[in-house]
Amino acid sequence: MKKIFLFLIFIIYQNIYSGEKTSYELQLDPYYSAFGMYNNLTQEPIPHLGEKSESEIYYYLLKNIYKPRTLVFEASFNPLPYMGTVIRRSYKNFYENAQLTSNFNYVQAITAGFEEPWAFSIFLGNVVEFDSIKKSYEGKRKGYSGLLIDMGDYHIKDNILIYDKWIQSEIKLKGEQILEKRTLIWSFRIGMKFHEKNWIKDSIFLGFRRSRTDFKKKGHWFENCGFEITSYFSKDKFEPISHYFLIEKKFPSEKKRYAISIGAGFVWDSNKKYTNQIINSKNTFQFILRPNIEF
Repeated sequence: MKKIFLFLIFIIYQNIYSGEKTSYELQLDPYYSAFGMYNNLTQEPIPHLGEKSESEIYYYLLKNIYKPRTLVFEASFNPLPYMGTVIRRSYKNFYENAQLTSNFNYVQAITAGFEEPWAFSIFLGNVVEFDSIKKSYEGKRKGYSGLLIDMGDYHIKDNILIYDKWIQSEIKLKGEQILEKRTLIWSFRIGMKFHEKNWIKDSIFLGFRRSRTDFKKKGHWFENCGFEITSYFSKDKFEPISHYFLIEKKFPSEKKRYAISIGAGFVWDSNKKYTNQIINSKNTFQFILRPNIEF
């Protein structure tokens, strides 16, 4: 892996030195914030899909998934998941009082969503751009299909920060399209995750996320919704070891471009995910509650 990493560093250096197009983007979000460097590996500009429909976007990304043309380096930080570890570590009484039932701690319910506080990522694949009401540097208003490698040195379990060097690789379709009349966010992925700690199970995972908000359209009750499902299975026996499930309902304003969303779901971890008795000795189930405002 070290040789692959150094090789990719060399590729990006060569592109920057030779004058190839390089761009930078910043994404700020309470659950996932990131800074990325995008490097075009071809002489052609990144394709622009304008205001294509949802089905047209998915079709284009799938059709070109094996045509890598862009290399992306990204550093990310997950503010709320990390804040949950700070609260549990530094404000123990407050955290204990937040445990309203055996399956509901409101600090954990609000901060759940990522197993890591931060990461470094390398993406190689196809990237497309869309029309957007956002400025170019304000986050990833793009679509992606290709190979993603993530790595980091810490792991979060029940708002406890654990030192654990980890790496995961996945095939992924991901993106955001933010127009005046709608916001569309999607992520479909399959991959493997490896841990340095031998008492944390290496895993195979599947993940599906889709969220859409229509600001100019009054539709059926099942529209203006979102969902996210991620399931982990042990690499050795393919046994289920973790499930993350979230559904969202959006309530767009009729006059201005914003929406209030309410999300609810759960996180389930098997006792087979962690074999260190200090960390976990039984199955755990935790409800998730996620209010948000979308602009």
